[in-house]
Amino acid sequence: MEWLALLMFICVCLVLLTGYPVAFSLAGTGILFAMIGVQMELIHPAILKNAGSRLFGIIQNPTLIAVPLFIFMGGILEKAKIADNLLNGIARLMGEKPSGLGVSVILVGALLAASTGIVGATVVTMGLISLPVMLKKGYSPSLASGIICASGTLGQIIPPSIVLVLLGDVIASANRDVGMGNDPISVGDLFAGALIPGFILVGMYILYLLFLSKFSPAQFGANLPVEDSHPINSREEKSIVDSQQDNKNTADKTHFSSQSKLQALKVIIAPLALIFLVLGSIMSGVATPTEAAAVGASGALLLAILNRQLNLKNLTSVMRSTTRTSSMIFMILIGASIFSLVFRAFNGDDAIENILANLPGGLPTAMLVVMLTMFVLGFILDFIEIVFVVVPLTAPALIALGADPIWLGVMIAVNLQTSFLTPPFGFALFYLRGVAPKTVKTENIYKGVMPFIGIQVLLLILLAIYPQITTWLPSIIYS
Repeated sequence: MEWLALLMFICVCLVLLTGYPVAFSLAGTGILFAMIGVQMELIHPAILKNAGSRLFGIIQNPTLIAVPLFIFMGGILEKAKIADNLLNGIARLMGEKPSGLGVSVILVGALLAASTGIVGATVVTMGLISLPVMLKKGYSPSLASGIICASGTLGQIIPPSIVLVLLGDVIASANRDVGMGNDPISVGDLFAGALIPGFILVGMYILYLLFLSKFSPAQFGANLPVEDSHPINSREEKSIVDSQQDNKNTADKTHFSSQSKLQALKVIIAPLALIFLVLGSIMSGVATPTEAAAVGASGALLLAILNRQLNLKNLTSVMRSTTRTSSMIFMILIGASIFSLVFRAFNGDDAIENILANLPGGLPTAMLVVMLTMFVLGFILDFIEIVFVVVPLTAPALIALGADPIWLGVMIAVNLQTSFLTPPFGFALFYLRGVAPKTVKTENIYKGVMPFIGIQVLLLILLAIYPQITTWLPSIIYS
């Protein structure tokens, strides 16, 4: 029956390439092959009756309630103009260093990732706010595009991340399937495991910019006059440039008045407090991820009220987008559940486990094959499909071979983050292309992300060699 499972996987990939909705492609392929299996008397008709209980179990899963709450939290923070205020404040602290604005964008991306966890919203917001300013300052289009795309995808790895919430549930299920129920894995474990790699990645981005500013300052506009070739079209963009110009006209360019520092810190304190409230409550064991997500959503509403950005129009817009995104995720999850049920009925999971177990080299080779497969699939599939289809099929085999579940989850998250940047189908590239001015060409965006893809691959290699980077903090917190 394994050949039918392989044919089923090939068939669903072909259907997805046609552009048909993912949820219906997965469910439809599963039902079609289930009917074929019943007609060929390879599987029992009762297998389809199990689908109902599986779907009911998905809806009852309390962990997944965190998904719409985190999406709502991110949407409210986006409407509350948090990104505008953060970029303005951090740009003041960075001063007139050539790489100052770029480092500011990276730091703002990290803070937004830790407070929203939504890649698309972060890339679009940063593209609208910071890209015109960076071009105005003389940054090369390639470098500016690369910085924005890379900082926007930090939401994949820095908690609280939607990817980590979904991965946590799938990895926990795989861990139970292998028989590791005595050592359960939670979303909080993945949050703790991803925290240090996320900080390392931010640090690597910043070091790259500092290195580039020293040896290639022309890319930062260090020796270029500031002209109006890229007009500033919003009050927030003007504020950022004005703050940079004020710093430039100061007698001591490396020091700012205490008032400027205080204003910048006030902007940063509120989002940081929300981040610590959400992550701290999860990692300290005070709250579950779902409860922490509810606290985060309430905190986001409070910030929007304080910024005078909460009105009926914004609230309605965020609620609609949250409903659409959550519905899409749960429909894909339902379709993937039906697909995996039939796939396992054809012993497809056993076939994958046998293939990975019989590879020469054991776990390292199996991990390399799975990581490369996910990387390639990331060219054509969204992270949600990979998490719900590929991970449930491969994670049990890898855990059985000795992979630590937390390490495995973080490795997959970093891999999926890399796929967001990879041309020609990286989703972050499409997000930025949609808001970038015509002066920024598509090839500029592709060229700009290449160094950051290399940095992410370097992080993957580092995590593969030193898995303690991901497992140390969870072992300390939950010991």
